[in-house]
Order: sequence, then C-alpha cells, then structure tokens
Amino acid sequence: MTTLDPSRHPDFERKLRPFVARRVPASEVDDVLQDVFVRVQRGLPALRDEERLLPWLYKVARSAVQESARQRARHPLARGEGAEPAVVEPEVSVALKTGLAEFAAAAITRLPSPYKEALTLTELQGVTQRAAAKRLGLSTSGMKSRVQRGRDQLRELLEVDCNIALDVRGGVIACEPRERNRCSCSRSDD
Repeated sequence: MTTLDPSRHPDFERKLRPFVARRVPASEVDDVLQDVFVRVQRGLPALRDEERLLPWLYKVARSAVQESARQRARHPLARGEGAEPAVVEPEVSVALKTGLAEFAAAAITRLPSPYKEALTLTELQGVTQRAAAKRLGLSTSGMKSRVQRGRDQLRELLEVDCNIALDVRGGVIACEPRERNRCSCSRSDD
C-alpha cells in the first residue's frame, strides 16, 4: 500500500496544472484538479508500485479531463455557454465553407490536367485515392503524390485570389477577396 499523499506534494499539482489547463477551459482547471486529487485519494490504496505514481496521476488526470468534457457536452447551458452562438455561428460557417468550396472547385479546373483529374476525383467526387489510382492506372503512392501536389497548387491559387484566415487548428474562419481578384468565397449579405 502506498503511503504518499499527492495532494500534500506541491510538485504534483505543479506538474498536473499545466497538463489539465491545456485540456479544459480556464474556468474549470481548479475543479478538475480537485476532482483528480479526490480520485487519487480514493484510489491510492490500490496503487501497488510507488514508482508508477506519477504515470498513474496523469492517467487519473486524463480521466478527469474526459469526464469534464463529457459533462460540458451533456450540459452546455449549465456551463454558461449560451444557445445563441450555436444557432448563429453555423449559418455563417456554412456560408463561408460553401463559398470557399465553390471557389475551390472553380480553381481546381485551372490546375494542370493530372492534378485537376486527381483532385476532381478525390476532393469533389469523394473517390478514395486507391480507387482513383486504379481508375487512372496509377499506383496508390503515385496518386497520393499527385493529390498532394495538386492540393499544394490549389492552395497557392486560393492564396493568390483570397485572403484566408485560419484558426489554430487550420480551419477557415474568414475569407476575403483580394482587391484585384474576384474570390467568390465571401458572401455579401448586406
């Protein structure tokens, strides 16, 4: 039986706080840490190997973070998340994605033939790269290379025609036409 009390060791909290803070909203960090230490107190007698204490603490913390996320998903209003953004934001997002998708489809037609064929099959028609490779008589790795090069060229075309702002995860959050070009990705609903 392990006799260490992790809540009395500031080292444990110092190590766990940034771990938890990267995974939950700032307003919930203290609550999740408290939950972690309650779980640790309950489970500590079952810990057999004292050398495995720190990895076990992280496992308990991951579990508490996941439970916090499940609770937020089940009860969004209880956490102060209003219903209004969930209704309004997707409409803007769908319009932006639709406009950008239409512009991307038009830009694909301006690519050189092998890349245009590869992206039309995989991105517009939803054919897998393996099936597209068979259809065009290429190896799967050859098709993957062609799709990747086509995506790179498509990105360059889009960046020339539009100012595209991305969030930290790479999702499009804004798209504005450059002055000299006619990017159809922005919607003018004024």
